[in-house]
Amino acid sequence: MAFGDKKSPRVESLSKTVEINVEMHGTLSFKELVDLKINGLFTGSLDVCGSLTVGGRADVEADIKGDSVIIAGKVKGNVNASKMLTLLPTAVLTGNISAPKLNIVEGALFHGSCQMTPSETVDWMNIKELAVYLELDEGTIIELVRSGKIPVVREGDVLKFERSQIDAWAAAGMVR
Repeated sequence: MAFGDKKSPRVESLSKTVEINVEMHGTLSFKELVDLKINGLFTGSLDVCGSLTVGGRADVEADIKGDSVIIAGKVKGNVNASKMLTLLPTAVLTGNISAPKLNIVEGALFHGSCQMTPSETVDWMNIKELAVYLELDEGTIIELVRSGKIPVVREGDVLKFERSQIDAWAAAGMVR
């Protein structure tokens, strides 16, 4: 992910970004980490190791499996997220949900049933790891924490950041 000013040398991400901006039919299955973004029409099935973002103009008719799934467009099909599912205000989801964590933002439409599954192990980052992940300096991260603009868990003097919450936060455009 690339956000804001880069104060430290760039560290290559472990996942690759794939963006689909056209009409596509078929099955997409990724066994290695990927950050998949769909902005066009897609019909078929999606199985993603990593994150999947359905853009605001996307129209997807597919059963979806992924680690972290963020929906801003239209989806008709069942969604199984192993870490977290986020429905943004412009999302329209018709289908069943299975996820350990669910964030439905006001304005999103959902028609189906929801099953909250037990959470897998949580992927935590410290300030240094988060700074590299977001390509921001540590001072900027601390300011975001102080102003309450970033999701954080405090354990005494230790600050911890859950990767799936940071992904959803960043996808919602909260990075400034």
